[in-house]
Amino acid sequence: MEKQEGRDAAAVRPDAPWYAALSPDWGEWGGTGGSAAPAAPAPGYRGATDATDIYAEVHRGAAFQEVRGRYRRFVVPASLAFLGWYVAYVVAATAAPGLMARPVAGAVNVAMVAGLGQFLSTFLLTWAYARHARLHRDRAALELRWAVFDRRTRGDVGDVGNEGDEGDQR
Repeated sequence: MEKQEGRDAAAVRPDAPWYAALSPDWGEWGGTGGSAAPAAPAPGYRGATDATDIYAEVHRGAAFQEVRGRYRRFVVPASLAFLGWYVAYVVAATAAPGLMARPVAGAVNVAMVAGLGQFLSTFLLTWAYARHARLHRDRAALELRWAVFDRRTRGDVGDVGNEGDEGDQR
C-alpha cells in the first residue's frame, strides 16, 4: 500500500474482499519464490465449515439467483447466436466455395468479408458483454460479495444476499 500512504490513506479499506488471501494453487506461497505467508484469519472466523454454510446459503438466496439469471439471460442467447454465425461461416466455406470466392470489391471476396465479420462480431460481443455486466450485474454482485465478506469476518448468521426482500410477504 505504498501508493496509499498519501492524503487519504485512512479511506482505503484494506479488508476488501478482493484483497483476500491468495490460493496456494496460484504459486505465490508455494515453492515458486514467494515468501509471504498466508494472512491470519479474521477475529471471529470460525472455520471452513462456516464458510461452506455461508456460501451454500448465498447460493440459495434470491439475490444470487437474480445475478445468475441476469448472466444466463445474456450469455446463453449471445453464445448461441455467435456459435450459429461461426458454424454458418465454416459450413459456407466448405460447402459453397463458389459463393465464398465471389468477388465483392477488387481482390476482396465474400470469404474475406465474412472472416473479417467474425473478428468484428467477436469485438462487438465482448463490448456488449462488458456493458451488460457493468449495467446489470456488477453492482448486485459486488453488494453480495461485500455481504458475504462482512458475514465471514464477523461470523454472523442470517440472511445474506436477501437484503432487498424485506417487503416480500408470502
